Amino acid sequence: MSVQHFTPQGMLQPTPYHHVAVGTGTRQVHISGQVGLLADGTRPTPGDLAGQVAQALRNTALGLAGAGASFADVLRLTFYVTQWHPQRIGEFMAGVEAVAEEVGLLLPMPPASLIGVDHLFEPDVLVEVEATALLD
Repeated sequence: MSVQHFTPQGMLQPTPYHHVAVGTGTRQVHISGQVGLLADGTRPTPGDLAGQVAQALRNTALGLAGAGASFADVLRLTFYVTQWHPQRIGEFMAGVEAVAEEVGLLLPMPPASLIGVDHLFEPDVLVEVEATALLD
């Protein structure tokens, strides 16, 4: 495996992600921001934050698979969430946990950032996910 995830002793715990990823390899995979839409542009139900997180992660998994990668190869995830406030972490994590096994996303996740934003490219898009992976 070209990526190792871990959290050194002394770093903040518990968190839903590892703090460190070390990659060895030469082929980088960058997945553009994925949202909670299906390939035909429709939104599966529910359209709440948890539902959109789940679908965005499914779409991210499809992009990774297209490059011959999986979440095991991911060095870093970046989540952009509209209307963010800390009380929404339960709803956010419900979306992650709902699809983690389905898409092969081990918990804790790879190193991740959750960035609150005013809006994304469409008013009803609540989350966008970017992934960076490394292959041998």
